[in-house]
Amino acid sequence: MVSKKDIKLISSLKQKKFRFLNKSFVVEGKKSISEFLDSKFELIKLFSIDCSFFADVNRQVEVNIEELKKISFFNSPDDHLAIFKIPNQKSINETRLIVALESIRDPGNLGTIIRTCEWFGVNDIICSNDSVDCFNPKVVQSAMGSLSRISINYLDLNSYLKNTKLNLTGMTLNGDSLYTNKSSFEKGILIFGNEANGISDKLLSVLNQNLTIPRSINSDFPESLNLSISVGIVLGEIKRKI
Repeated sequence: MVSKKDIKLISSLKQKKFRFLNKSFVVEGKKSISEFLDSKFELIKLFSIDCSFFADVNRQVEVNIEELKKISFFNSPDDHLAIFKIPNQKSINETRLIVALESIRDPGNLGTIIRTCEWFGVNDIICSNDSVDCFNPKVVQSAMGSLSRISINYLDLNSYLKNTKLNLTGMTLNGDSLYTNKSSFEKGILIFGNEANGISDKLLSVLNQNLTIPRSINSDFPESLNLSISVGIVLGEIKRKI
């Protein structure tokens, strides 16, 4: 049975300030929940219509479909909803390629980028402090469990890039061609900017090089690619060359 206290807590976790106040976030669906349970994330409570699926899990509460609808963030909820503890940020591994994101706004983009980074073996993502929260329910949903394995740090991105000794490559509309560039990307930082405005001038000033995904047609349209698609194209090309 879901208590009024549980309903109030889960509802509040839609908002970033309450996620960080309670150091908690919500994961829905048996597949994603299974991946978080198999990770180092700490389970706070699991609500299940069928408790037998997670038979070995403690802190599990049996609910009916009407109760699940009251707490789910989905229009058509899955049979399970879990609350996990938000962990402390991990140290950044500077011996491998890092993806940096500046002022990312769309939670769907961030979730897809997290999945894409895991696919291509990128384990560290760093985000500017004003980027969308990675524990936003829409990010968690679109990341499809990859969030449980990727290290994500929020920081003063401008200060970090100014002080690092790593090679800094920014993806812009006016850089050199990604396909003809001969740089090594076994380590370093690959920077992507805001969906609408790209990389800010203050970050452009500290980059070592700018690259672009060249158009295959002679046209001014479309003006740009979707951010998460761009990340996939860039990482795919980089990994192809390694």
